[in-house]
Amino acid sequence: MAKPKVAFFDFAGCEGDQLQIANLEEELLTLLGQVEVVSFREVMKEHSDNYDIAFIEGSCTRLQDEDRLRQIRKNAKIVVAIGSCATIGGINSLKNYQDLDEVRKTVYGDKAYLFDTYAARPIDAVIPVDAYVHGCPINKEEFLSVVKSLLLGKKPDIPNYPVCVECKKNENVCAFERGQFCVGPVTRAGCNSCCVNEGTICWGCRGLVDNPNENSQKEV
Repeated sequence: MAKPKVAFFDFAGCEGDQLQIANLEEELLTLLGQVEVVSFREVMKEHSDNYDIAFIEGSCTRLQDEDRLRQIRKNAKIVVAIGSCATIGGINSLKNYQDLDEVRKTVYGDKAYLFDTYAARPIDAVIPVDAYVHGCPINKEEFLSVVKSLLLGKKPDIPNYPVCVECKKNENVCAFERGQFCVGPVTRAGCNSCCVNEGTICWGCRGLVDNPNENSQKEV
């Protein structure tokens, strides 16, 4: 039986999630025994529009992005959003709270008129998405787990509880007890509370859990 064909695509983002995948090293080699990668700009020159599974990194920030996303969706049987920019809009969404003309001018100077842009959006604002790998950057082990589930025809098991659960398991001192603000109580787990483990706070890069306890977060 032919291996499923896999392609990786990037939109507005740093491509750090694809680098995470490339850094799987030996595990990536094992994965390659199960799939055929036909497009992956970070590691190969070849490109094909014949693929079964499309992994998309980056947010949608231009009108022409929409056409490209729809074409990818048309070609792929399964579309997976990887990383914060693709899943929730990511850090690119900061510009949504600023005047877009000023944003263009700041970035492109006197050539700003050459570059069109609009408010950053996650890719599921444009096309249906079948699965998500959250985080900035993504967790490599979670990526592998999602891929394995898809290859088995199963729905990926993505945590739907807050980062606080992982913090407790890791015996971290709560950021609030340290006098810091933290969005861990409403943020989707799956990162093993990596930021709090290092003494900082959760910044919410994995997005909200499905039913966040917003009122309790505000009270805290």
